[in-house]
Amino acid sequence: MPLLEIAMVLGGLFGLYLGAEGLVRGSSSLAFRIGITPLVVGLTVVAFGTSAPELLVGLFGTDDVAVGNILGSNVANLALILGAAALIRPIEIKSRAVRRDLPIMVAATLLFIGVAINGSFSRIDGVILLAAMAAYLTYTFFEARRDMDQFREMMGDDLLDRAPDKHPAWRDVTMLIAGIVGLAIGAKLMVDGSIVIAQVLGVSELVIGISIVALGTSLPELATSLVAAYRDEADISVGNVIGSNIFNLLFVIGILAVVGGLTVDEHALRIDLWVVLGVSVGIWPLLRSGHVLNRLEGALLLAFYFGYMITLFWR
Repeated sequence: MPLLEIAMVLGGLFGLYLGAEGLVRGSSSLAFRIGITPLVVGLTVVAFGTSAPELLVGLFGTDDVAVGNILGSNVANLALILGAAALIRPIEIKSRAVRRDLPIMVAATLLFIGVAINGSFSRIDGVILLAAMAAYLTYTFFEARRDMDQFREMMGDDLLDRAPDKHPAWRDVTMLIAGIVGLAIGAKLMVDGSIVIAQVLGVSELVIGISIVALGTSLPELATSLVAAYRDEADISVGNVIGSNIFNLLFVIGILAVVGGLTVDEHALRIDLWVVLGVSVGIWPLLRSGHVLNRLEGALLLAFYFGYMITLFWR
């Protein structure tokens, strides 16, 4: 086993932890500073930052790795990340996440499948996906304005207690940016090392993309959500994975399609697209059960994820 690649994987994991800590601290502080709910921050700023590795992998990798990465990352975000976060601390689900953002994620998945079903993503498909992304961002910020007064009223005195320390806003922004950079570097090291190790084992590019690369590029979301769960920032945990899935499907694939188009492997068309849709729809009942994702449900999600990973290597 190559020692350099093992060192890259370990160094990447360390970078991911440091980046996640900075990202959660900076985004949470900014949310309370400007009066925007942490859920909105998780759905936008944090989700965009933690989706950066998927975009980088897609720009420099093959089509099979790029598409497999997105499919595997979205399954990992919902099954692995929410499952692991729920084991650390049961996640209280805000009604907004269920009522508005989960249906949007399912709709984005259906749109993604609709344009991919012919076996490729053309530049026109990319424009369609990016237009849907722009519409989602516009809708999110429009709704955020309506949420601000309700959020301040709901928090009351607690909002003052949880407000950031009296330090300049640029420190929050710097911490946020440093966290995103740390996540991107850590994920790049992790992915590069993992790909070499996987190739030594003779694994196909699609399987590498769905499993090893997807796990590597999902580590920013995993690290961010685990740190957020530990710090009792459930809104960031949930918003991060839902927003990241939407960014992956609409923004990342949209950019890659516009840049040069993408082809979709037949195995992905027959199996993996539908796994992503199944877990996206299947997560809904779990999040509606009292609006709390408990430890048992988290364990079920983890069992599904690892079962899916095992079946990949039996194809």
